[in-house]
Amino acid sequence: MNIRSIVVAAQPHVCRLRASSFRSDLHALKVPKRSVLGSAARFSTNRIVKLEKIAKTSDEWKKELTREEYYVLREKGTERPRTGKYDSFYPDTGYFVCAGCGNPLYSAESKFMSGCGWPAFDKCFKGGVDIEVDNTLGMRRVEILCGKCDGHLGHVFEGERMTPTNERHCVNSISVKFVDEPIPEGLEEAKVV
Repeated sequence: MNIRSIVVAAQPHVCRLRASSFRSDLHALKVPKRSVLGSAARFSTNRIVKLEKIAKTSDEWKKELTREEYYVLREKGTERPRTGKYDSFYPDTGYFVCAGCGNPLYSAESKFMSGCGWPAFDKCFKGGVDIEVDNTLGMRRVEILCGKCDGHLGHVFEGERMTPTNERHCVNSISVKFVDEPIPEGLEEAKVV
């Protein structure tokens, strides 16, 4: 099996292991093999301060979100390409927040034109986005989720060489809202993968 990295969710910390040191690191962590070899693994971005998660029932989310927002954010749906409000929107200042909870996710400066049909960003605010890696069906997919409410944002793609970070966060417009204000103090940007 050719693995570039294996992600292991360990309580309360999260670990990223390189394939070359997999066996020794796994043994040292005493993590059961089944938690590593599952189809998906979840971990958080490089957090400075751990965000308090929002826990709501499906009924509570349905009351707060539109039907379309619920479909994308809670049921992991995808809006059709080139139909989103922010696909062709390139502000000079401001930032984007989660449409579900208001958590700051991306700066306007990190948005770029990728031509993919959805808003694209090359970095996020530290701790703003979590990822879930899925290695099923012989391919790697990296889902991006809000770091506070676990709302589905889209997927991140690596290695396309479109930006200096070499990441493209392909985000559903309906998952985010634009805030035309200065970025809150203390937020730093970083790659997510």
